Amino acid sequence: MANLRKKGITLLKILFSFVLLYFVFTKIQFSEVWEILKGSNFYYLFAALLLFIISKVFSALRLNLYIHQIKIFLTQLSNIKLYLLGMFYNLFLPGGIGGDAYKGYVLKKQYEVKTKSVVSILILDRLNGLLLIFVISCLLALLLKEDRINSYKIFFGIAISLSILVFWVFNKRFFSFVYPVFWKSLGFSALVQLAQLVSVLFILKALDVEGNNIAYLFIFLISSIVSVLPLTIGGIGSREVVFYYGALWLALDENTSVSISMLFFLITALVSLMGIIYHFRKPELKETII
Repeated sequence: MANLRKKGITLLKILFSFVLLYFVFTKIQFSEVWEILKGSNFYYLFAALLLFIISKVFSALRLNLYIHQIKIFLTQLSNIKLYLLGMFYNLFLPGGIGGDAYKGYVLKKQYEVKTKSVVSILILDRLNGLLLIFVISCLLALLLKEDRINSYKIFFGIAISLSILVFWVFNKRFFSFVYPVFWKSLGFSALVQLAQLVSVLFILKALDVEGNNIAYLFIFLISSIVSVLPLTIGGIGSREVVFYYGALWLALDENTSVSISMLFFLITALVSLMGIIYHFRKPELKETII
């Protein structure tokens, strides 16, 4: 029964992804998007790919900080392999076991650690990343030249300080066992998002987009938050919808905006596909000598 329910949810996510994609492509000219994609500069796209890979390495290092706090001292290489396999499961096997669930399962199975501890670090790792996306989104909002939000900019400034303070109290009060890595993990999250923003800048260069960089980066971060919601498969469809409406709201070119979203997804899919190696040859987890 549980398996049937899981398959049903997966089917709904796939259908919802296709509905959103269909909606977006009825609003824009797909032929124009295709021409934009065909004319993209390969060298800049390769640079965007490298920056995305770097961002995922930083993300894996952040997760390993948390893993070490529950007395599992994985080597960085073992952790990166496990992280890559998790990316593959998240995107390509949504009907099976999710990437985070698989990482938790492996850690629980191989090491004597409480389920609560494993679940806690996986959730905190996600929340840490979302916090920095939110913070940088607010920073970019302060830089946006958009009259409709000028009167709200003071609230963005307050939101930055308040969100960090709330997360700090949350960690210190309820998850003291991971508190020693609080600031270091935030630092890694900042590096993750900065690397991804540079990756998007290279995509903009690949598409020969001039100006409005801050606006496109702001839309990208908002789409990153929305894509985390478990409504679609790998954020497919939801990211494109955000890019489309973001372009309308900020008076940008919708076709270019959706093209950016599609290229970023293709880069994500390409890197995630590398994890298939460890699907067939499960990574051997090794620990550092303390």
